[in-house]
Amino acid sequence: METFYIVLGVLLLLAGIAGAILPVLPGPILAYLSLISLYMADKGDFTDNFLITWGLVAVGVTALDYVVPVLGAKKFGGSKYGTRGCMLGLLAGLFLGPFGIIIGPFAGAVIGEMLGGKEFNTALKAGIGSFIGFLAGTFLKLVFAFVIVWFFINALL
Repeated sequence: METFYIVLGVLLLLAGIAGAILPVLPGPILAYLSLISLYMADKGDFTDNFLITWGLVAVGVTALDYVVPVLGAKKFGGSKYGTRGCMLGLLAGLFLGPFGIIIGPFAGAVIGEMLGGKEFNTALKAGIGSFIGFLAGTFLKLVFAFVIVWFFINALL
């Protein structure tokens, strides 16, 4: 059974790394579950506090991934129209697959700003801010995934 949990952990870890890049997979959660799998195999000498803390961090990173594009739009001069458009675009993008999650917040911010009376160039800045926010969220998920890789490998050694 130990081998099963280790193999499952490796698969979860690989899916977690993929999910850090592919928006349709909950990368941080999958990577975290790899630690739980090691724990079940009695390979991870993790404390309950360690697992709870990293579980909360995984949930937090996943939640931030949906908030950061909105913050990016706002930081780049987006008004309430742009930030609301970004949120609506993000929600719509969830149903349109990986590219929808990337394009949705950008398009939503631009469309929202234009509906709010802004010129295209100003609206485009808010859209670029949401895209930069998306990239920042992806980077954050990758950092989290590789920290989990480090814990995983150290637990096996």
